[in-house]
Amino acid sequence: MKLIAFDADDTLWVNEPNYVNVKEKLCELLSHHVDQTTLSQRFYEAQIRNLRLFGYGAKSFILAMIETVIELTNGAVTGTEIQQIIDVGRELLDFPIDVLDGIPEVLDVLSQQFDLMVLTKGDLFDQESKIARSGLGHYFKHIEIVSEKNEQSYQAILKRYNVQPSEFLMIGNSLKSDILPVVHIGAKAVHIPYAITWEHERVAEEQLAGKSFVTLESARGLVELIMGAKEVA
Repeated sequence: MKLIAFDADDTLWVNEPNYVNVKEKLCELLSHHVDQTTLSQRFYEAQIRNLRLFGYGAKSFILAMIETVIELTNGAVTGTEIQQIIDVGRELLDFPIDVLDGIPEVLDVLSQQFDLMVLTKGDLFDQESKIARSGLGHYFKHIEIVSEKNEQSYQAILKRYNVQPSEFLMIGNSLKSDILPVVHIGAKAVHIPYAITWEHERVAEEQLAGKSFVTLESARGLVELIMGAKEVA
């Protein structure tokens, strides 16, 4: 194994619950305009529609909410309410980083034996800030923040670091972004599910048929899995 990459959000630290919390606050704030079900559905549609323009992350989230409310109220939303959306959304830019159980211990062991990488997607400033606030940055030799995680982006990274697919391991919580594209290019992947998964990152069960990857309940199983494989090799 030449390079081991970790996803960041909901793999190294808690992320999605913060977005769920902010969305609930915004839905409550705007409940006098539109019901929560309609707002949630239209908001999700706006997020997906805007991905190619604004990408992932807090800023895209806030813009999609403002756009959604303007559309649903036919422009009747007030400037004060838009400011409230922005103020609530700012919570996503500086929330305290809650590192997941076992992560520091696992990184401490693996970083002594392997080159580690943070490989995450999203807004550059936002992701860099979270890495810095996490206190985990010193464990990683490389940091890659990409606009999307697909087969092409993984292949480009392996080429950049002169790593063959057979020498690469990706660890993450998203089957769509962290597991399936990696398996498709012939590399190895470890899936560590998180309690909450954004709808856009979910995959149908049939997409997993015939795909070979390891699933662990928590990061604590990584040391035994990886070091054991190293000893066998």
